[in-house]
Amino acid sequence: MPNVNRSPDTPFAPRRTLRRAAALLTVAMAAGWLAGCAGFRPPEYKRPDVPGKAGWTPSESVTVSPAETIVPEWWKGFGDPYLDQLVARALSGNFDIKVLAARIRVANAQIAEARAGALPVFDIGAGLDVTKTTGQAVSRTYNLGGTVNWDIDVWGKVEKGVQAQAAEYRATEADWRAGYLALASDVSVTYFTILLLDEQVEQQRRTLGRNTDILGTYKAMLANGLIPQIRVMQQQAEINRLTKDLIELQRSRNVAENALATLVGVPAGELKVPPGRLQDRIRLPVVPAGLPSQLLARRPDIIAAEYRVLAAYNLVGQARLAQLPSISLTARGGTASFALSDLMKSFTFGFMPSINLPMLDPSVRARVKTTEANIGVVENEYGRTVMTAFEEVESALVNVDAHKKQRIELQQQVDQLRVVGTQIDAQAREGIVSQLEVFESERSLLSAQQSLLAVHQQILADTVTLYKALGGGWPDVDVRNAPLADGPAPTAGPAPAGAPNAAR
Repeated sequence: MPNVNRSPDTPFAPRRTLRRAAALLTVAMAAGWLAGCAGFRPPEYKRPDVPGKAGWTPSESVTVSPAETIVPEWWKGFGDPYLDQLVARALSGNFDIKVLAARIRVANAQIAEARAGALPVFDIGAGLDVTKTTGQAVSRTYNLGGTVNWDIDVWGKVEKGVQAQAAEYRATEADWRAGYLALASDVSVTYFTILLLDEQVEQQRRTLGRNTDILGTYKAMLANGLIPQIRVMQQQAEINRLTKDLIELQRSRNVAENALATLVGVPAGELKVPPGRLQDRIRLPVVPAGLPSQLLARRPDIIAAEYRVLAAYNLVGQARLAQLPSISLTARGGTASFALSDLMKSFTFGFMPSINLPMLDPSVRARVKTTEANIGVVENEYGRTVMTAFEEVESALVNVDAHKKQRIELQQQVDQLRVVGTQIDAQAREGIVSQLEVFESERSLLSAQQSLLAVHQQILADTVTLYKALGGGWPDVDVRNAPLADGPAPTAGPAPAGAPNAAR
């Protein structure tokens, strides 16, 4: 606590205060000239340059229409109400999406923290000094005082920091949108995998049941001496193989169900997906791809990367402006007395403007160089994000096209193997071919059927990936012209995609 009784800035020194203010004004005018120099001027933001791309590679079986856009709740295009429920539960209960929403609230609060740098700071204190000298009475001195300090943001340094934090807020909001999109994609693909495994389990059980019946027939024939023991052993070995494969399919199904439970925000083991047939419950929607230029303004991770470039530009501007002289206004007031009752009878007040010259501080100049170098980092991260997005869209289009062609070939293979299997069964009953040929025929047919199911599930997964790669229904955002004012942070719940603050 300062000794306010000895402050040189008393009410009896107004001329000294006026002289200081005049000197500060002169220095401020000189600093205004400095502010026009290139070394102190904030940089003007521009979107980083990335290689241009006019359109997507044409595909024979994928619709690419620049006139159409993806609907916000694109997963409803698969036509399964249970999938819609799963996505809604995930968007309200998943902890990853809650973490992203919490980060938005942190970034939103940091805007106010940055803005507080332009406000005055108040400090109030009170104290008691006790002195005891040998042979004399105890002496008490009561003190009460306060200080107000205001660093005036003459050049807009604080405002640049606010703009940088507001850009980071929008970037974290875009991160949330990207997480929202990734979560809906993961739920959809995991659910498709479960339905695929359900159908494969059903096929495996049918094949196992048929082979079990054959084993029973062989055992009866063996008892009557019609076939050798080795044929029964071969059939039993085939049943062992089919049973092992069935256990593996059931294991994979349970593991996928546990993963889906975690995605929707419930403990693993407590979510039970009703069995279903993938080809019956899920329809394949058409995906409009749009143009590559639209991707830059629609895909959340690209938007987040560009907002972070904008934030880096604002931080450079803040660092440059921090080199300019700063003006502080400090007022002090207080009183001191030997008696508490006399504390308010006298009062001391002082007012002291001051000016700082941070351009002489090496750390301030070093801060400018650091922030300028960081622009190169975030610009290249933006370019990497754009290149990755182009690759993901192109790869998704290639995968959808190729897997649709594979499905045609596999369907023909299954049809042909069914005919072959029927003929081999007839020949086996007549003793023309061996039972091993029957096993091989059935094994080939089952493998082809399961491959057909797998490629159908892969087409669905590729379609989900394409939705995700194309930005999944979010509206276009122009980072250069978008408002950066703070607003309410999204929660983790379901929300109509495309709203500025997308969750309710």
